[in-house]
Amino acid sequence: MDAKALLDQLLDSGKKLAQQGIDQSGDLVEKGKELAAEGWKYAEGQLPPAGPERDAFLKKLGVGAAAGGVLALLLGTKSGRETLAPIVKIGSVAALGGLAYKMYSEWQKSHGSEAKGVALSELDGQEAADRSLQILRAMVAAAKADGQIDAEENRLIAAQIESSDLNESASSFLMTELPKPVNVDEVAAGATVPEAGVELYLASLLVTGQQSSAERDYLDRLAAALRLDPDFVVQLERETLPAV
Repeated sequence: MDAKALLDQLLDSGKKLAQQGIDQSGDLVEKGKELAAEGWKYAEGQLPPAGPERDAFLKKLGVGAAAGGVLALLLGTKSGRETLAPIVKIGSVAALGGLAYKMYSEWQKSHGSEAKGVALSELDGQEAADRSLQILRAMVAAAKADGQIDAEENRLIAAQIESSDLNESASSFLMTELPKPVNVDEVAAGATVPEAGVELYLASLLVTGQQSSAERDYLDRLAAALRLDPDFVVQLERETLPAV
């Protein structure tokens, strides 16, 4: 699986969703309610079974049966977040990595040191793939951190993955990651250099957006597992969420 390509595909699709105004006008449930007046049977946040009816519903909804639909369902499930998370505005792996590296570098300089690692945007080949894979895992874990993706939502997400334009290896990866229990230590283990840790935390932060108490607890435990300076975490959150 080309992890960087998959992450780019998801982020690009998410940015397009944001540009369509889905995140400003409400989640899939709210968008569905707008269609209720038109007689759509599945208007209350439910997707029709795979087939022409669901494709037509998603098209009407403005999502499309593609990677964007997968990301929308993962980040905007009916019992979870009320809006698509800030991650949808990032748009690319390079943008995510660049933002993380910029913030970490500025923090290091303000404390008389320098970032010694390399920004994700400057990596290629296997190194870029490995870092992207860890970010993907962190995003999926963060999306599940509030414990609100129930069995029905897992079914909907799985159905959307199966009918999306993702290739077989990408679909297999997501289907494997979704049922896994959330494990902060496993996510943190993906950070082989401090810059990678900042990327993992930033991606997790942008997935959760406005956090529930469970998500806040998850982020706090992740920051500790990544050994991020608490003051840096506060600054990163303060500067990031209003800016995306």
